This record gives sequence, C-alpha cells and structure tokens, in this order.
Amino acid sequence: MESKKFLELLCNSNGVSGYEDNLKNIIIDNFKTYCDDIEVDKLGNIIGLKKGASAENNPKIMLAAHMDEIGLMVKDIEENGFLRFTNIGGIDPRTILGQEVIVHGKKDLFGVIGSKPPHLQDEEERDKAITIEDMIIDVGFPKDKLEKFISVGDTITINRRLLNLKNDRMAGKALDDRAGIVSLLECLKELHKTNHEPDVYVVATVQEEVGMAGAFTSSYKINPDIGIAVDVGFGTTPELNNSNSIELGKGAGITLGGNIHPTLREKLICIANEYNISHQLEITPGATGTDARAMQITREGIPSLVISIPLRYMHTSVEVVDIVDIKNTGKLLAFFINAISNENLEGLLCY
Repeated sequence: MESKKFLELLCNSNGVSGYEDNLKNIIIDNFKTYCDDIEVDKLGNIIGLKKGASAENNPKIMLAAHMDEIGLMVKDIEENGFLRFTNIGGIDPRTILGQEVIVHGKKDLFGVIGSKPPHLQDEEERDKAITIEDMIIDVGFPKDKLEKFISVGDTITINRRLLNLKNDRMAGKALDDRAGIVSLLECLKELHKTNHEPDVYVVATVQEEVGMAGAFTSSYKINPDIGIAVDVGFGTTPELNNSNSIELGKGAGITLGGNIHPTLREKLICIANEYNISHQLEITPGATGTDARAMQITREGIPSLVISIPLRYMHTSVEVVDIVDIKNTGKLLAFFINAISNENLEGLLCY
C-alpha cells in the first residue's frame, strides 16, 4: 500500500494504549506481503519476521514502532448525563478543551468536551490553569439512555481525520507513532529488493505510552542482537531551538546519548552519509522514553538505537509530519540492515 494511504488508515483508526485491536488487521494486511511469518503475541504485539539470506545463524535485528495512541477514559457518568473522564498517556489538558470526541462504548457516540464558560468564572478561576477534572463530555443523552451504550472504563479518542497540508506535510492524531509503523513498511519494501543477511523482526508494539509493556515482552521473546526503536522527535517550531528539536523535511534524527550503543550509532551515521540519506542528530542524554529503553534492559541487555521522525505538536490531535521523512527513515533502516553480517556483528557490538 502507498505510504500516505497506509498512514491515513492507521491514524483514522482508534487504538488507545491497551486497546489497540482495531489496528491489527490493517497492519497485518500490509506487513504480510513482505514477511515470511507474522504473529500476534499474548499482549497484542504484531511481530513480523523477514528471514535473512542464510538458512541459519543469521544476526537478529528488531525494529519496534508503537501502534498505541494517547487518549481518554470514562470514569463517571453523572446524573445529568455528563461524562467525567481521565487520561490514558500524557495529555496536556489545554489541548483538549472544546474538542470533538468519540466515546467507544457498545456503540460509538460523538461528544464534545466543555467546561464552565469564562464569562461565569470568578477572578481566581480565570487565573488558574484548567484541569481535566474541570471538564465534562456532553454526548446529548440523559443518564438512563447513555448507560445503554456507555460504561465506566470505555475509551475516548479525539474525533480527527488525517489532513493533507502543503509540501508533503500531514496533520492529525496518533502520528506518534503510527508514522513509525509506516516507516517499518517502507523498510520492508526496500529489503524485499535485497539479499540481506540478518533476520529482521518488525514489531508494532502495544502500550508504549503507558510504560512500554509491549516492547519489554516482545524483546524478551525475540532476544535480538540489535534493537532499533523508531519513534518521533520534537519537530522545530518558532519557540524551540535547534538544540532540543529536529527539522521537518531534513530526515530522521539519529539519537546520541547514554542509552545509545556508540559503535552502532557511528555505523548508522556512516551508512546515512555513504548513501546520501538525509538525517539529523538528536541529543538525548538520559533515558529516551521510547521502546529502545525497554529493549536495552531486557534479558542481559540488547544494544539499541533510536531513530526519530520529526514531528510537530507532539501529543496533540494536530501532530504534523513530513511523508518524505517517513520514507527516508525506512530507507535508512534497510541500508543499515544490509550492512550487518555475521562477519562484522561482533566488532560492532564491542565498546
């Protein structure tokens, strides 16, 4: 499937952390063409295997991108029919007030997020930041009718369709990290043209936004020689400087930091330069907050890398990416994999 169409299908679907089931068939249908084997594990991770050229003893490389998205959950149904809710994953309350939402119960219901009008707030209230506890969701039903469709614990997502902007840019919800899923497909397409030596495991992980559970379990199962997390990085906007952001349209960010294997990172940069693949450097001195953290400390430790797709307005419903960055990320992954063999693996994994 063409990258934009695949991304559109993913982002227009709903899959809050722990509830990613709606995405399963879309991902499997696109991965299976290029994989020798594909499975869904007990936690819900989708694990595709593209076997290397040799019959056995191939290096194992795991590529992980998470398919879950941040969202909301019903925590109470008030007598007047309004819903109280909480967050799943990191949500800035300032970004959700006034948004249209979908409540995913026995039947999907549209609603809106509202709060006390500013006209009726006293001076003290106007000076305070609004919180999720101050907000309600209005679906238009009284409680007795609402309870036929909605229960405490039902998930809620922002009602947002992926939007095409100018200059190969796209905006919408859940691009963190469904852009990464698309880059895995682009990598598989590139690898399909080559005789790569490593066995490549492409993993669409679950529950990254609430603790990276999917990456922990899938890494333990696969036990790869090299783990690579493909996630998103903070795209440059006017209020950010170059030291803590990466530019859209200039390629993936290759992460440097204490959690990144230095020799593998040098090899990745070398490959990008050798094949003239656009890339940037991203500085993350501590834990990356990505699936790489889970991979790195699984079993006896897995040498890990992070590749970040530039993304603006992270954890909002109007995240923005450049489709060319996504394609170049897939290309970089494929060229790196083709450069790994049994002959050079041990040297690359040494410090």
